[in-house]
Amino acid sequence: MIKAIAIDDEPLALDIIEKHAAKIPFLEIAERFTNAYDAIGYLKTNAVDLIFLDVKMPDISGIEFLTSLTKTPLVIFTTAYQEYAVDSYNFQTIDYLLKPFEFGRFLKAVNKVGDRLEQKNDTYVFLKSGYEYIRLEIAQIRFVKAEGNYVKFVTKEEQVLPRMTMQEAENLLLPKGFLKTHRSFLVNKAFINKVEKHQLTIGDDLIPVSANYYQELVESL
Repeated sequence: MIKAIAIDDEPLALDIIEKHAAKIPFLEIAERFTNAYDAIGYLKTNAVDLIFLDVKMPDISGIEFLTSLTKTPLVIFTTAYQEYAVDSYNFQTIDYLLKPFEFGRFLKAVNKVGDRLEQKNDTYVFLKSGYEYIRLEIAQIRFVKAEGNYVKFVTKEEQVLPRMTMQEAENLLLPKGFLKTHRSFLVNKAFINKVEKHQLTIGDDLIPVSANYYQELVESL
């Protein structure tokens, strides 16, 4: 789920954003603001993944608003003024929606956000599964397993099956300390209970260990 807020001094513009967002199952508009200063206060105590932001507002511009933040979420600008587009891309801008925009254009911008969140992050990853983007804490992923055109991510509570290659999973998790035990498996060594010559144990799961990876595995423990 992508958690977002929307900021625009025109209530009708916020209504349109919420109307479009309601059609996207993996997008939540947590709050809406006609006053950017209220949004600044909200962001001090609430984390969001995305801001829908008007550029030209009476009290503070969207650019000035972003400059005031110590940590900037991803941003989709929504404005009637195309000339501000260049300035907007100095920030974590995903897209620039020129009013009035239709649902298809809105959806395209939101999908770009999902793709960005799906990439590497320090502590978590967003994985696209069906029509949803699911957030997983990297430290809670026990192991991953290739399954055809998909890769299964396994935690204690759930299993998520995004469409991706094993190589993409390796690029995501090997830099985070995961270990490759087999061409179809990556494991989080924090959850390993026992290692044997041809397999290891994580909870009740038995993970195969190929001869090619055994020595590197035991040296990494």
